[in-house]
Amino acid sequence: MKVIKFGGSSLADDIQFRKVGAIVTSDPERRVVVVSAPGKGVNDPVKVTDMLIKTAETTLERGVDAGKVELQKIIDRYASIAEKLGVPEVMERIGADLAGLLENADLSHPAAFTDCLKAAGEDNSAKLMAAYLTSLGYPAVYVDPREAGMILSDEYGNAKILDKSFDLLNKSLSGIKEIVVFPGFFGRTESGRLVTFPRGGSDITGAILAAALKVDVYENFTDVDYVYAVNPKLVDHPTPITLVTYREMRELSYAGFNVYQEEALLPVFRVGIPVNIRNANNPSCPGTMIVSSRPVDAEHVRVAGIASDKGFTSIYVSKYLMNREIGFGRRLLQILEDEGISYEHTPTGIDDMTIIIRSAALKPGALDRIVERIRSELHADDVQVTVGLSLIVVVGEGMKHAVGIASSATAALSQAGVNISMISQGSSEVSMIFAVNSEDCDKGVTALYNELF
Repeated sequence: MKVIKFGGSSLADDIQFRKVGAIVTSDPERRVVVVSAPGKGVNDPVKVTDMLIKTAETTLERGVDAGKVELQKIIDRYASIAEKLGVPEVMERIGADLAGLLENADLSHPAAFTDCLKAAGEDNSAKLMAAYLTSLGYPAVYVDPREAGMILSDEYGNAKILDKSFDLLNKSLSGIKEIVVFPGFFGRTESGRLVTFPRGGSDITGAILAAALKVDVYENFTDVDYVYAVNPKLVDHPTPITLVTYREMRELSYAGFNVYQEEALLPVFRVGIPVNIRNANNPSCPGTMIVSSRPVDAEHVRVAGIASDKGFTSIYVSKYLMNREIGFGRRLLQILEDEGISYEHTPTGIDDMTIIIRSAALKPGALDRIVERIRSELHADDVQVTVGLSLIVVVGEGMKHAVGIASSATAALSQAGVNISMISQGSSEVSMIFAVNSEDCDKGVTALYNELF
């Protein structure tokens, strides 16, 4: 059995729906289909999820009647696809579902209301896909995640799977003889409230179902042939990655690769199910396989890929004899925790420590409060803040078996005129991280790619 997931670009219009139908029906092992909301199409430049978010915002700001104007555009979008696919009758169900979102709206809890609207994109995409597959002669059934056992934490827009869900999903889905069409992105809390995963959460849904059903492979269809070793916008014809490990993909996703939602690896990683990333527009291409391990001998690349992400801030703290002050690091991180901020990296020296955080996590005034507390509570000799940093990450399981990767990388950055603000490498040696000024980021990535590939 295979679980197969399609992203929004694969479901943007009736043409894409037909491609998906052909892919699903070409392989009898594809028994569970996870769908996203329709994405941008040739004649539809806005993603349905963005349209739903706008509907929620309009309703909260200007009332239900104003929201209905925006909602009608979404209903029309689904109706156009359904008509062209030859299943207009499904719109009676989809139209009623969408209209009910505002007719029964509880605006007293904006986060809950917004999650309900966001989830409607995937939910009605699944109803439409089930109707279309059935019309092709392949009986399919829409399954509501809330009824199937997709139980999530009570966090609107940032929910996480609860362990009990895996057994519940296995029991509810295993006996279904038809093709299961399952909407991604949402589930319910233990108390029954609808909640969503973070954006891109349909990848997470697919991985959860793959793990729950213990399938042979989880196929994730998107709009690229492969995951590439570097951003194709920076390098012409970059090296395709045909085989990559879970750890490598996790590092690359963290650092800016947007092909695969980074949290989606955890469920399949735990049970060792391979993930096959493929192109819905070119289904004959074998794509990229994400597996537990890959060969790292001389015939295979030492480095899997290079990624980058912008929008980081560093806080440098210096204090003489810091290394002898028990609890200094804990108290420093406690200041960040009090502001609700998680740290990304903490390179250290004998008498100094640098905290790398995402700039977007800093609320207004937070940075000034953090610096003041470090000075007054920790009695630091020096505190320096640097904004506008980017992280470039070189990733590869094979680096631990090779000599000179760091030397080659730093030399390439030096020759490109890129100043390195920080270097960090964990003991696992899966990744090597360079902090650079954001204006030098793309130049640094290109230089590293040319050197290492």
